[in-house]
Amino acid sequence: MAMTAGPLHTAPDPGVELLERALGYARCALVTVTPAHLCLPTPCTHWRLADLLAHMEDSLDAFSEGATGSIELRSAAPAPAQERIRVLQDKACQVLGAWASATSPLVEVGGRPVPVGTISRLAAIEVAVHGWDVGRTTGYGEPFPDGLAEALMPTAVALALEQHGEFAPPVPVGADARPATRLLALLGRSGC
Repeated sequence: MAMTAGPLHTAPDPGVELLERALGYARCALVTVTPAHLCLPTPCTHWRLADLLAHMEDSLDAFSEGATGSIELRSAAPAPAQERIRVLQDKACQVLGAWASATSPLVEVGGRPVPVGTISRLAAIEVAVHGWDVGRTTGYGEPFPDGLAEALMPTAVALALEQHGEFAPPVPVGADARPATRLLALLGRSGC
């Protein structure tokens, strides 16, 4: 009797699980946004909430694209401000689905191969920290989860050391600060 191998089922990269947690956290913050919040300043220097939401939409598009094996480093036009929250919620679901079914071990970013785990962890940081920014701006966001902060910390440290301007420079915090406060401070957030 001949046996044939069926499709290989491998567990998703741990970065995808982090991305799922980050997306869940950010989606909770997004539901707190009303049109009246769109002109408010955010923890991101020089950005109003509408600007941050446009950036988040662009990031989700890029990270969804990355699950196919390549990120083109281009920007699509964001949805109109009034539609943006619904669009962001939908895109958050799409990006998770895309990464959960990704099959390539590498993503090409600007012509350079990058491991899938690295991209999904970067996406998780981007989504979670900007989710905190949104909640902080509306005044209704949930505290940043310490467990998620601990899991994201190694990637956040690497980002902070590279200093490519993705986030603001680190701000000092006490040695006894909780993990979420340390993570947010490392990425330029204060008053956590």
